[in-house]
Amino acid sequence: MGRGKIEIKRIENTTNRQVTFCKRRNGLLKKAYELSVLCDAEVALIVFSSRGRLYEYSNSSIKTTIERYKKACADSSNTTSIVEANAHYYQQEATKLRQQIQILQNSNRHLMGDSLNSLTVKELKQLENRLERGLSRIRSKKHEMLFAEIEYMQRREVELQKENMFLRTKIAENENAEQQTSMVPAPEFDPIQTYDSRNYFHVNMLDGGPSSYSHPDQTALHLG
Repeated sequence: MGRGKIEIKRIENTTNRQVTFCKRRNGLLKKAYELSVLCDAEVALIVFSSRGRLYEYSNSSIKTTIERYKKACADSSNTTSIVEANAHYYQQEATKLRQQIQILQNSNRHLMGDSLNSLTVKELKQLENRLERGLSRIRSKKHEMLFAEIEYMQRREVELQKENMFLRTKIAENENAEQQTSMVPAPEFDPIQTYDSRNYFHVNMLDGGPSSYSHPDQTALHLG
């Protein structure tokens, strides 16, 4: 049979309480030792009895572990406080942005002529003045752009006229050059001179002069 479930409450009997304290204390110290060895953990255990006696266990140093614990608690506290401060700041900024967005949306609706029932006469007058100033700036910008476009078109017109005049001048020069070329007479053709210059050797051979058959073999051929 297994052990019965023990009710967790203060043991009234002093002797029983002391015996239980010794057993549980030894078991707790043993578990702390096993935890530090098996898991390579830094363990510090401090126990005070009901009579004020101190029992402790540490695999390094009690003071070192306590200082490390204080630092970890401080870092955790600082981190928590920083996170909370950032969350509060971001929440405030988000609220401000939502308010600004709402104001801009209402202003846009008013400019479009919507949701005017909630405005007073003074606010309507201010809205009217804003619209008039806006229209004045829009017209001024439109006229400025139109004038710039007209000025550009005028400059472009002058440039095209110059290009047209240049092309007309080139066409006239080309026509004059063609007319002058057509008016120059062509050189006369001399067929005899051309024949002599091209067949000078054959003409000398047909003359039958003594220089043509000066070679003895050629003379004999001629006589025979």
